[in-house]
Amino acid sequence: MQNNDYSGLIVVNKPVGITSFKIVSIIRKTLQVKKVGHCGTLDPLASGLMLILVGKATKLQDKFMKQDKVYRASIELGIKTDSGDLAGKVISQSDYAHVTIEQIKKVCESFIGSIEQIPPMFSALKVKGKKLYELARKGITIERKKRKVIIYSIDVLNFKENIIDIIVKCSSGTYIRTLAEDIGRELDTDAVLSNLIREEIGDYKLNQSIICNIDNIDKNLVIDNLIQI
Repeated sequence: MQNNDYSGLIVVNKPVGITSFKIVSIIRKTLQVKKVGHCGTLDPLASGLMLILVGKATKLQDKFMKQDKVYRASIELGIKTDSGDLAGKVISQSDYAHVTIEQIKKVCESFIGSIEQIPPMFSALKVKGKKLYELARKGITIERKKRKVIIYSIDVLNFKENIIDIIVKCSSGTYIRTLAEDIGRELDTDAVLSNLIREEIGDYKLNQSIICNIDNIDKNLVIDNLIQI
């Protein structure tokens, strides 16, 4: 296969600390192709599954973007930041001593089904051509329309000290940071998303992925794992 003729899908495990755009850039440079795109942004502090489309396969981006997803998340109680995660500035703190595992399970159950979310300002969502996080970094907050999403299930794995560990299966477009804050509000305390791993997108799972090493990615490994679609 000649350079610039690669086409297909690569299942990648994005590490913490780099942007989704950087992953795309790494794949583009490694394969020396012009058309490369991802099927759903992961924040720099998040890790896990990303689907990277290469060449002619980029035309299928919308199809993969709309697939359901599964996340493993940790929620830290008692703290609120302007970004909804630990990357942001702390804007308030509150008591969480009253929270019990029984309350957490009941509250999480109340979110299952079709719900409405207000997208966070620190997100890649575009409004009038501007990404919200670009405005947020300038201290600008604008009104955002509510969006309907579906939460299929929330499994509470653990509650220790002030950390709740959950697994969420949800529709495309769900903001787990917003869900974390909303769960905290229903528990009558502040909350932030402290860890996020995307484990599934549609039929693709994290254990199918290759680790995207920012310093040294093996071209042959990428080529060998290019799925024809």
